[in-house]
Amino acid sequence: MEAPHSPSRREMLAYHARPRSSLRTRWVVLFLVCIVMIGTYYSLDIPAALHHQLQDTMESGAPTPSTKNFEFYFNMLFSIYSIPNTVLPFFGGACVDRVGSSRSLVSFGLLTLAGQLLVAVGGVARSWPIMLAGRFVYGLGGENVCVACSTVLNEWFDGGEVALAFAVIISTGRLGSVLNNVVSPAAANTISTSAAFAVGAMINFIALSASIAIGYVEKRERKRSSRRAISDMLNVSLLAEADMEEEPEGNNVSGAGNSLISEGIKIVGEDTTHYFDDDDDDDDQIHLSSMCSFGPLFWLLSLSCMVVYGCVLPFNNIASGLLLERNYFKQESRDCTLKYPDRCTAGTFMQTYSDDNTNPATNSDGSLCPGRNCAPILSTSLNITRNETSTEEAAWDREIYIYSILKPADVDCGDPFWSEACVADYCAEQSKATITAGRIMSIPYSISAILSPVIGFGVDKIGGRAVISTLASIMLIAVHTALALRTDSPVLPLVGQGCAYSLYAAVIWPSVPLTVRPNLVGTAFGAIMAVQNLGLAVFPVVIAAIHDRNGGRYLPSVEFFFVACAVIGSFAGLFLNLVDCCRSGEEKGMLNRRKPRAANTGMITSGGSVDGALHVDLDISSLVSHSTTL
Repeated sequence: MEAPHSPSRREMLAYHARPRSSLRTRWVVLFLVCIVMIGTYYSLDIPAALHHQLQDTMESGAPTPSTKNFEFYFNMLFSIYSIPNTVLPFFGGACVDRVGSSRSLVSFGLLTLAGQLLVAVGGVARSWPIMLAGRFVYGLGGENVCVACSTVLNEWFDGGEVALAFAVIISTGRLGSVLNNVVSPAAANTISTSAAFAVGAMINFIALSASIAIGYVEKRERKRSSRRAISDMLNVSLLAEADMEEEPEGNNVSGAGNSLISEGIKIVGEDTTHYFDDDDDDDDQIHLSSMCSFGPLFWLLSLSCMVVYGCVLPFNNIASGLLLERNYFKQESRDCTLKYPDRCTAGTFMQTYSDDNTNPATNSDGSLCPGRNCAPILSTSLNITRNETSTEEAAWDREIYIYSILKPADVDCGDPFWSEACVADYCAEQSKATITAGRIMSIPYSISAILSPVIGFGVDKIGGRAVISTLASIMLIAVHTALALRTDSPVLPLVGQGCAYSLYAAVIWPSVPLTVRPNLVGTAFGAIMAVQNLGLAVFPVVIAAIHDRNGGRYLPSVEFFFVACAVIGSFAGLFLNLVDCCRSGEEKGMLNRRKPRAANTGMITSGGSVDGALHVDLDISSLVSHSTTL
């Protein structure tokens, strides 16, 4: 009887190692990744939910040059997040591959936590420079957190479960934004604006803890796998020794068994991942010079991505302020005036007026105003000094409140003087309106969280990627035209925005690999992300300039800017279909086919984008639709 073959270390480990995708702990990892994604998206969108409260905080309490021109600094909070991500997409994936997904996740999580803490400190200090520095640091980590999360899922799931895993984290990531839109306005109105940013830092800390837990789970499973392999090899060696007793003396089976034991001992504590890495690392390298070979189809797709996402993400940044101006905190006409223009309107300070404790607002015909969903009328001027002997007045933030012309930006509802003593009606209505606006602005992301995975599966079956991207752009034209020209409820347009966003996100990223050669897919994703983030960095600054030129109002000029972006996206989509149909050979009409060539890609990002190429056994790219960005 021939002596058993003594397997090599590689063969033995490959035989005994249990793939992670077969472990029940993969669902624990998925849960932890969902927590990381929720934390990343939550803090990313906090400023968008606090437009009015942040304006009160930054403009009323610190009369310095940096607090003027609020809209510019507010939009810079989003631009400065995107600036580093015009470059990082080319290097984030390489960093994850070199350092490891779990370690990278913790490192990037530390950056997001540090960035959010800086933003919270800037809120307390009412300092734009500190807040902008914090958002820049957050941008360094935010996008790459999502890249690392994608890699973690690729390591723990395979087959059809990859699609399920990506669908779950895409949806939960967007739910993080929805949660922010509900919680942040409530926290700002109940406590303070800086407290709302601090809540974001707490959630980032929870996300960081989840990242550390992922690393612990991986380390524990690695040790279990090593012990299992040693146990199995010891059993093999014992069986080999038993067989030796029945074999002729010339067959040295004992040596084979001892060899197995020694090989097993060498495996303990060793990094074994390289035993299974048969891929050529050079295939995943990004070659920037290769971008010159990209054809018109790719650049049309990039243009479409930049302007269409420019209709969605920058809109969400200002949605709270826009909805307050349009529907929920409208400014009344100048015909509505107070009975006593130089007095407080509601609150405890009204008791100091001995002749009349009321100060109603009326129109020229004597009817009460303002109407429903309108901002209460403010005093035209004030001259009030705090009484130090009064317990209630001692809680005021300042000693003197003198305004020759009182403007809404002067009112800080975080100061008890305004919220309790002088304009309690104004602050109460503003609190109610901001909470309502936060809920309504969550509609597009809520729809996206539900529909994006479903649409992704559907597109794989019916095709029509280029056609759907064009249809989504046309839908956005109708959405933003309605918001610009109509004054009725914004719910239907925002439902349309959510549907258009879901459709577009489900088809844009799977289309990228179909426009370039297979060996350039990674470079293509890096390039299109850079183009997208360039738009996300520039568009908020443009919006701020339009807002200022329009007399401090969003409507209708800012909405017309979004309409223009959607029109450009529609023309880009039409040319995309035309160029796709004019291609020759098997590539003709590739973007609209039901089953295009295999392109296993998909890195979700917090900016609404996809980064890198995942080498899996299933085309999951249709699922990787932004929930950033992420």
